[in-house]
Amino acid sequence: MKTLNRREFLGRSAALVTSAACTMSGSAFAQSVSTLDVIRKAKVLKIGVVADGEPNFHKDPGTGKWSGIYIDFANSLASSLNAQLQLCETTWGNAILDLQSAKIDLFLGLNPTPQRMAVIDFTDPLYNNAYSLITTKQFAGRTWDDLDQPGVTIAVDVGSSYDNLVTRICPKAKILRFETSSAATLAVQTHRADVQPLVITLAAGIVKKNPDIGKLVIPQPVKLTSSCAGVRKEPTKAWLNYLNEWLKTVHQGDAVRTMVFSNMDRLMGVKPADIPAIVNF
Repeated sequence: MKTLNRREFLGRSAALVTSAACTMSGSAFAQSVSTLDVIRKAKVLKIGVVADGEPNFHKDPGTGKWSGIYIDFANSLASSLNAQLQLCETTWGNAILDLQSAKIDLFLGLNPTPQRMAVIDFTDPLYNNAYSLITTKQFAGRTWDDLDQPGVTIAVDVGSSYDNLVTRICPKAKILRFETSSAATLAVQTHRADVQPLVITLAAGIVKKNPDIGKLVIPQPVKLTSSCAGVRKEPTKAWLNYLNEWLKTVHQGDAVRTMVFSNMDRLMGVKPADIPAIVNF
């Protein structure tokens, strides 16, 4: 695993810190101590962040400051714990390993696939997203059945929820698997693939930023997916229970909808009107 450089804390309790040295929280994992107890004692909450993950994660190249949908969630959580937020840069592929080794206390934005559920626990949904497609402009399909055809090529990032989805429901199609989501997008842009499945929050921004890539389609029937937080499996469920209770307060009113649309607008130029009415955050 790549060793990252330590960065200084920026500010006080609400400051955002990127620390790739993010060490084990008081050896919580080894000693079977609840992560919640460790956070309350240290008054530090460690979460994983991923570069180039707009609108979920965004790192300003000039200031190094992070923002995005999941940063807003993280700030709310840190405030509820009266803890300093420490951001540990990772990758989607390394997030689970970082959880298991206690480098981070949770990772926001994981889909609870069966493979992941076998090794980590998941909170209730942060919010529900909808599966959509980035397609070439020539692709005429509008349903999931239209994808499950021998002449259709689907691009996915390997091991993702998208990979799991199309492997299960599109056995007749050709599936190209790439190391990264951006490589799968490039495959559609260069016509190596007909479609790339992505959640609407990501796909809408990509097409908005570069319409030449293709077009946005929400295949029927609409398939929803949950964006959850992943945590270590622990003998006590105190940390998981705390997170679920915190989420109940976040879901009151329009807080989640505001987080989603404000970041989509600011980071990707996507307005609420750009999202089909059938999708409701």
